[in-house]
Amino acid sequence: MAADATDAVLSPVHAPTTFEETVERLGSAIRLGVLGPGRQLPPERELAEQLRISRSTLRQALTALVQSGHLVAHRGRGGGTFVAERPPLAAHQEPGPLPADWRDQVAARRAFEVGAVCLAAERAAAEPDAVIAGIAEMRRQIELMDAAEAFPEYRRADVALHIVLAELTGVQRLVLQATEIQSGATELIAHIAHPQAVLGHSNAEHLRLVAAIERGDVAAAIRTMRRHLAGTEHVLAGLAPA
Repeated sequence: MAADATDAVLSPVHAPTTFEETVERLGSAIRLGVLGPGRQLPPERELAEQLRISRSTLRQALTALVQSGHLVAHRGRGGGTFVAERPPLAAHQEPGPLPADWRDQVAARRAFEVGAVCLAAERAAAEPDAVIAGIAEMRRQIELMDAAEAFPEYRRADVALHIVLAELTGVQRLVLQATEIQSGATELIAHIAHPQAVLGHSNAEHLRLVAAIERGDVAAAIRTMRRHLAGTEHVLAGLAPA
């Protein structure tokens, strides 16, 4: 994944909910793989300056993330704060009833993703050289999904693909929004089973999506994304426990 996603995650946090937003932003970035397993976070002073929060607030947030299993703190020489090797994929880990507003969450994601894919395809048509690296990265994530032996591996590659899509727009603000959207999507998807047939069909659509973006076909890219997300909504409705 490009550095844009990490830069967005570590951009300044806004008051008045600095503690809560810091926990949410870092926790989401870890679950989604933007901050990968084993990665060392910047030193406390540097990270606090990047996020523009006090060191005491940062310490509280990091403590909460250590307690939740997202981070591991090592003391002594060579110590520091590291992303856990196996962080939780979602706050909700077991199948259960979907939240009452799940359709609203799906609709919000649809609005965002369709807009992002439109911008990405338009940019590919106008500046094909600007999207070459991103297209290659999306194809790499598709290969990782094909090879994934467990759903967490598949989902992290899926998330990476959608975040790279946001990066292809060239709008950094959309990259941060993409991490938030994907975090919510991961929480929803954790409520259902993950049949291999469904995952395979979804990844085939990823291939069609990338092809449409690469050739700058805005209409096809939008059509494919809408179909892809509609499929997710149908699966949620059909497989979620009552």
